Amino acid sequence: MNTIPAKNKAVFLDRDGVLNKEMGDYVCRLEDFHVLEQNIEPLKILQSKGYLLIVATNQGGLAKGWYTEKELVKMHAHLKDVYQQHGVKFTDIFYCPHHPDFTGDCDCRKPKPGMLLDGIKKYNIDPAQSYFIGDRERDVIAGTAAGVKGILINSDQPISDVLDLIA
Repeated sequence: MNTIPAKNKAVFLDRDGVLNKEMGDYVCRLEDFHVLEQNIEPLKILQSKGYLLIVATNQGGLAKGWYTEKELVKMHAHLKDVYQQHGVKFTDIFYCPHHPDFTGDCDCRKPKPGMLLDGIKKYNIDPAQSYFIGDRERDVIAGTAAGVKGILINSDQPISDVLDLIA
């Protein structure tokens, strides 16, 4: 008998202001990339409840030429490493390298849901059991468009403040 594999549940996370300190427009250098260690424990709790942790971040600074893909890879490796040292594993990091003023319109730049839809498809995620935590209204809009519940926090606010909103 064929059984349909169970769908995964996920918490999608914006990067700047949620996983690392908000620094204004763009974090362009590894030296300016400061992980918000206050969010390690809440993410461990979510992970222990079976949620995949997936980052979805606009990185329009790439299109503007403010930093390179090589520098972005370093920042993401640092992010994963710091959290991994404390037992938190990000399933994936999706980023949009576009900016409408430089590359035109795309389907992945939030508030569009492209990155989330890619993650949902790639990891067999049930949007109805999933969430998107972000510090901008565009994050909530992208989440809603992808069928996941958006949770708006203030920049650099501890995720522990909103854990009770997640089943």
